[in-house]
Amino acid sequence: MTERASPPTARVVAILDFLAQHPHDRFGLSELARRLDLSKPTCLGILTTLTDSRYLVRDSQDKTYRLGPRLISLGHTTQESMRVNPAAREELRHLSALCDTPAALSAVIDERITLLELIGPPGTDVGVRVGQSYPFAPPVGLMFVLWDDAALHEWLAKEPTIPLRTDTERLERVIAECRECGYLVERLTPGGRRLYALMAGMSSSLPDELQALLGELISDIGERVYLHSEAETGDRQRHDVSVISAPVYDHHRRQAMVVSLQIGRAMTDAEIVEQSRALVATADALTAQLGGTKPAAS
Repeated sequence: MTERASPPTARVVAILDFLAQHPHDRFGLSELARRLDLSKPTCLGILTTLTDSRYLVRDSQDKTYRLGPRLISLGHTTQESMRVNPAAREELRHLSALCDTPAALSAVIDERITLLELIGPPGTDVGVRVGQSYPFAPPVGLMFVLWDDAALHEWLAKEPTIPLRTDTERLERVIAECRECGYLVERLTPGGRRLYALMAGMSSSLPDELQALLGELISDIGERVYLHSEAETGDRQRHDVSVISAPVYDHHRRQAMVVSLQIGRAMTDAEIVEQSRALVATADALTAQLGGTKPAAS
């Protein structure tokens, strides 16, 4: 049974979402009404109420609207309800400064991977923003299930966003080594990372030929994972690394979040190990903040 929707509420959400997608721009009544396909009286009523409540700010000179200060406190309150407090932000800030790369905290919320916090060096842009989310289904989300057999099997049983091949032997090696070292390194080029995001949003009703082609591009779930054991001794080869992730646990010894370094560049084996160790130390600190316990290595 479909839950009953509220069109008036949907119109309010549409205005807030639109302005959030254009955080550096201001829009007048006529343009907002036109872009969102609303009547001017309806749009004006919503804008006036949101402005009076300080969810929006109206420029009295050019009569344009932008997001308001009340959303700041609302956002911080939302983050803290998801256990992203000032102490957690300080840990991310320290990690980002130490590794000179953006550090992020994310979690699975309502079957979607959601970015809870992102802190990086000034001027960096990794192409994602806080609050952005993706469907939690193969091939997206391995870092959220890699550490627990039950969670892994449940995730693999989900309908994938595209057809996948699964090399069981390779995936078993990935599981064993990542659990031993405590982190996961995803070896993707920037183009591959964009492709993953595109695949995650695509419908499963694509033509068979196109689905097969996309499946070839994505390939196997574990294929793009970097494993230190596969690097030759003294190997100075550089690897294109997208993200390095480590789990954060709660007091039930269950994974609560993932802390990640958003790399997006080539790294040597030594650099990968060095930054990964710093990442695991941060994940352990965040686990301690939650009063969590790291499961014993199996």
